[in-house]
Amino acid sequence: MKIDLASLEIALEVLGQLLADRGLSYEVAAIGGGSLLLLGLIDRTTKDLDLVALVKNRELFSANLLPLPLIQAAEEVGKALDLGDNWLNSGPASLLEMGLPRGFTERLHIREYKGLTLYLADRFDQICFKLYASVDQGPQSKHFADLRALTPTPDELLQAKNWCLTQDVSADFEKDINQAIENIHASN
Repeated sequence: MKIDLASLEIALEVLGQLLADRGLSYEVAAIGGGSLLLLGLIDRTTKDLDLVALVKNRELFSANLLPLPLIQAAEEVGKALDLGDNWLNSGPASLLEMGLPRGFTERLHIREYKGLTLYLADRFDQICFKLYASVDQGPQSKHFADLRALTPTPDELLQAKNWCLTQDVSADFEKDINQAIENIHASN
């Protein structure tokens, strides 16, 4: 199912209430299309909300294995709202292990949903992630479209490129990232 801003907000409110009703609370950091929607930086549907980390005292921890009560509650909400089982997932959690952009934690935007605290990646960090994904999936991808919508400056693209090169040091990747940046400049 495609999730728009209104349905994502409802899902998070229901999930937060369900967790609070069970005496639970979790803090998570999100990136990707769902977080861009919540920040009002894009206007398209998405299929999920991607969690990159669990958060405790503003410190990030691996989200590779989400706590079972959080998974169960998210699955219940997904079924009740017809969002699918995986509408909340930790697909990009490996980015934490590889290293997030410098200053990521300080730039996070906080949203409270009773038993759920959601930290949303800042626009600059999203530029980094979307450039990285654009190299992998090409100029016809949603990631490239999102990157264009973020209207990165040349300096932001250079900083994003430098971060991306910490994720993949191969010569082919650097060539591909330079091509992606050329495509961004050509499309603006």
